[in-house]
Amino acid sequence: MKPTAVLPHPFSAWRLALLLPIFCLSACGSLLPKPPAAPTRHTLDASASVVDASAIQARATPSATTATAAPVLVVAVPRAAPGHDSTRMVYLQQPQQLRAFAHNEWVDTPAQMLAPLMVRALQDSGAFRVVLLAPSGAMGGLRLETELIRLQQDFTSQPSRVRLTLRAVLLDTATRQAVAWREFDETVVANSESPDGGVQAAHQATQRVLQALALFCAQQVKR
Repeated sequence: MKPTAVLPHPFSAWRLALLLPIFCLSACGSLLPKPPAAPTRHTLDASASVVDASAIQARATPSATTATAAPVLVVAVPRAAPGHDSTRMVYLQQPQQLRAFAHNEWVDTPAQMLAPLMVRALQDSGAFRVVLLAPSGAMGGLRLETELIRLQQDFTSQPSRVRLTLRAVLLDTATRQAVAWREFDETVVANSESPDGGVQAAHQATQRVLQALALFCAQQVKR
């Protein structure tokens, strides 16, 4: 007598057919690489007050700080040199070789972040009746155009340091003639050999440049 074949229960086979793809997907999913972690994003705005207005006013002419005599200043968004026109946080390990941190970046381009900080610093200086960010429908007697030359952390020496360089040109709006220009360059030693240490140094360098820029513009109003 031949043995009787045992057939699977129809319901069991149906359930197995449904569960098998789920098991396969779960097993395959555990083997897939995990997505990369989101980068840490940093700003340049480290302080509510970026300039010492009393120091600027003491070194500028008193008449330039009065509401009736002070001119209106329009500030253009800074241009950026190649290599500094993105949100990447750049650094040097070899001279003239820019690299970017893989897991740290700026929330916006440094030039875009500098624009409102410059407006606030120049307004707080007290040397201008009002400071406007271009494009603006209002006309100003003076226009400030700037270029971000560099903002980078330099690891070619220890401890590392952050260097910020900004070139500024003050223009007479009516004649489009340059009134004066200056290049501001600040270097600040980082408190750690890391992107976070570089960010803190960048904050200090930014404040120093803004203070010097506000004083420079106030002194041009004096002349």
